Amino acid sequence: MSTHTHVTIIGAGLGGLTLARVLHVHGIPSTVYEAEPSPTSRGQGGMLDIHESNGQAALAAAGLTDEFRAIILVGHEASRALTPQGSVLLEEEDDGTGGRPEVQRGELRQILLDSLPEGTVRWDHKVTGVRALGGGRHEVSFANGTTAATGLLVGADGAWSRVRPLLSDAKPVYTGTSFVETYLYEADTRHPEAAKAVGAGGMFVLVPGKGIQGHREASGRLHAYVALRRPLAWFEALGFDDPESVKAGLLKEFEGWAPELTALITDGETDPVLRPLYTLPADHRWERVPGVTLIGDAAHLMIPSGEGANLAMFDGAELGRALAAHPDDTEAALAAYERDVFPRSHEEAGQANIMNELMFGPDAPDRFLRLITGQDWES
Repeated sequence: MSTHTHVTIIGAGLGGLTLARVLHVHGIPSTVYEAEPSPTSRGQGGMLDIHESNGQAALAAAGLTDEFRAIILVGHEASRALTPQGSVLLEEEDDGTGGRPEVQRGELRQILLDSLPEGTVRWDHKVTGVRALGGGRHEVSFANGTTAATGLLVGADGAWSRVRPLLSDAKPVYTGTSFVETYLYEADTRHPEAAKAVGAGGMFVLVPGKGIQGHREASGRLHAYVALRRPLAWFEALGFDDPESVKAGLLKEFEGWAPELTALITDGETDPVLRPLYTLPADHRWERVPGVTLIGDAAHLMIPSGEGANLAMFDGAELGRALAAHPDDTEAALAAYERDVFPRSHEEAGQANIMNELMFGPDAPDRFLRLITGQDWES
């Protein structure tokens, strides 16, 4: 008779929830523990382009393709590249045939939450410690004073995973680049020039060492990221407790840029948020440890390339399917999952590092434009 070990998942992000959903589809019980007090306790970030090869495949495995299709923002796959003076270098429209449709991260997460049995996600459970009990079992301690013992523990808890130390000594390192995040609301009426510059989908302006990226979200909202290659101390010196000081400091770095672009810095209607970029080694891996594994950023944190969320969901789906395929042998399932996840994540991390150098390195933006238009970017 087939038996299934109850799966304990740490982290209710897209990867952890996809795993829980795929397990549910296959009749395997799981519990997801999440530090946030509720599903609406904080914003869930901006837009995600969901790729056919991984993110969409994961949603198909979860039986949620129709729900996913219903939240696609038609037209938002369009992209523009501009010069710092606002001239157009590249413009691609969204004709509905692209393989990377855009959705709001929060809406995608809600689809996954709604697909799970009530009580699957335990909110307000911040992990304070994890320890091995022997025999492949582990105990997780939470800040609320409770504990959970499990025969199968999955770390889906992101960059600063509390589960990772059971498997690996690797720690995230700063890449030398940070983003500063801002939002502009009702942009077509309140910030028309910035809205025109961003266009219908995504927009980027790149020069060596810095750039401005913007994306049109639902309800006419613009989501912008200001990118700079600077030490963390440089950003800390801007004084993020004083939003206007931050804006003034950033604006100095973009002197001479078109006002419709710098408006994404100066006219932000939310306090600027610092997003330092960290990575794990591109070849990060671990030896098989009974009863525990990692998915998503906990396993392969990489510099942003558009693949992070897609890979996390694909990890969750692949792990769920491996567990379903080996109902009497959890270790065989984990070994099969890890055998595939290591080369997959290594390749994507390497590509992400190359892309980041093309975007912000000394030849930006020329080689990056050649890459995304299918030209020989190495020439």
